Amino acid sequence: MSEKRDIKYINRDFQSFKTQLQEFTRTYFPNTYNDFSPASPGSMFIEMSSYVGDVLSFYLDNQIQETFVQYARQTNNLYELAYLLGYKPKVTTAATVNLDIYQTLPATSGNPDFNYALKVEPNAIITSTSNPNIAFLTQDIIDFSTSASLDPTEISIYELSGNTPQTYLLKKSVKAISATVNTETFTFDQPTQFTTVNLTAENIIGILDITDSDGNTWYEVDYLGQDVIYDSVRNTNTNNPSFSTNSNVPYLLQTKQVQRRFASRFLNETTLQLQFGAGTTGDTDEEITPNPNNVGLGLPFEKDKLTTAFSPTNFIFTNTYGIAPSNTTLTVRYLTGGGVQSNVDAGVLNQLSDANITFTKNNPGNTSLAQSTFDSLAVLNNTKATGGQDGDSIEELRQNSLAAFQNQLRTVTKDDYILRALSMPAVYGTVSKAYTEAQTLENLLPGETPDLLALYILSYTSAKKLTEASGDLKTNLKTYLSQYRMIGDSVKIKDAFIVNIGVDFEIVTYPNSNDNEVLLECINEITNYFNIDNWQINEPILLKDLFIALDKIEGVQTVKNITIKNLTGGEYSNYSYDVQGATVDNVVYPSIDPMIFEVKYPNTDIKGRVVSL
Repeated sequence: MSEKRDIKYINRDFQSFKTQLQEFTRTYFPNTYNDFSPASPGSMFIEMSSYVGDVLSFYLDNQIQETFVQYARQTNNLYELAYLLGYKPKVTTAATVNLDIYQTLPATSGNPDFNYALKVEPNAIITSTSNPNIAFLTQDIIDFSTSASLDPTEISIYELSGNTPQTYLLKKSVKAISATVNTETFTFDQPTQFTTVNLTAENIIGILDITDSDGNTWYEVDYLGQDVIYDSVRNTNTNNPSFSTNSNVPYLLQTKQVQRRFASRFLNETTLQLQFGAGTTGDTDEEITPNPNNVGLGLPFEKDKLTTAFSPTNFIFTNTYGIAPSNTTLTVRYLTGGGVQSNVDAGVLNQLSDANITFTKNNPGNTSLAQSTFDSLAVLNNTKATGGQDGDSIEELRQNSLAAFQNQLRTVTKDDYILRALSMPAVYGTVSKAYTEAQTLENLLPGETPDLLALYILSYTSAKKLTEASGDLKTNLKTYLSQYRMIGDSVKIKDAFIVNIGVDFEIVTYPNSNDNEVLLECINEITNYFNIDNWQINEPILLKDLFIALDKIEGVQTVKNITIKNLTGGEYSNYSYDVQGATVDNVVYPSIDPMIFEVKYPNTDIKGRVVSL
């Protein structure tokens, strides 16, 4: 038997390898070789072995280092690790700007004729006459026939004939990003599982849309296993059986299962890879209705369903992950641009392309009047574009990836539901206030479970006054939350109560002060304090803060009294509230049922007077 050797495993560099090999030779081969001079053949082989060990150790350490996002240095590895942790790297960031869009509207019997209202589809191109290289794209639909609290249509008289308006001026605001649309085509023959194509360009922002030669749309998803996307349709009596003409929800939000889908990922700063599914057009997995014969289809040997975790959106364990393109040509439109150079000054963007502009009515009537209305459309950025910056740096990639891993899309806590509700796009209705609480046992209805979560919401009117959410808005919110809700969560959407209040106050002014000016300053201070943007459901009124705020106003010697009173009936809320009974130690507490205080008409509901000391 060979002698057991004493081998050291802690050597990592050239010198330690060389020293250990020399010691090993002296220990186990003392009579075979003892010439360790630099010019000897044995030293050559020892140093060559040490060199190989040093190189292997270096690459081993480097490969291990590149598997940790905190220490990786190679960009391609950082990109892969970022996607693994749920973060999509950015190679550029587009600047954003608020654009004011104008159009004139003819009058009918002195009122605006909305038959001539225009609609500008998303991705309309905004350019500058002074700098043709600047291009911005609108993000949302601009529909002059609708108005909502977060998407208002401002109407003013533009032209008069005597005392009768002849033409009105309509104004809307929309966000736009600095981007240019680029097009590239890819031809596919036979279907290939998980086929990929690459887009190569500088400053790629993302994919705008993909259509094939048959007119089908391909939808981008976060991962190929996701087969449900959001879709929207106009809120009309055709699409909505419970349609109301005074609804403040211009679009209905729906979910849609799609076979034609793709996922995108950046390989490096200039290459965006698109990956498609593995099925064919004959695989209609998304259209299968669950029944005892097909639930679990795709499981190994089709057994052991008792301990299997099923997803309600994929109950058959399909391996297709969407279809692969075949015998078609895909037209890919993608966006490039952004960067720090896209932060343009105010007043630069003033030209709107008419490619995506139509009338909301198919046949507005008078042709010449329609043409003059169409030509009246104008655009201008009254503020500077901001937010444009270059892509993620190495350190930003690390930090953003770690943050994304912690910040999942699923709604887990009560605050997650509030943020999700408030982030729903305004075209589906505006959730202005949101509040969540666990349903108490005494408030449970027959059949309800104790784990029910109550989500209380309110909306704004076009005048930015609080109102109960419409049925269409609640339906859209239900659809929106369904894709983020944990499967065990039961969420009930309810209306919060609105309590309208007024404020009466008395102050003592200094002898040399102008009483009217001081009173006006005090009223403005209270108006700002009760600005509805600063108030949340179930927030108490701290009278101490009001006293302090009024005391700070120049000319106020002392604040003698502040009274909060409840206003009900007529244009106010029908809910009355015992303000005096709810006031303890200068704090007006809200009710047990979620509610919000609102000063509906500050100009008349806030009253003050100057009294003597």
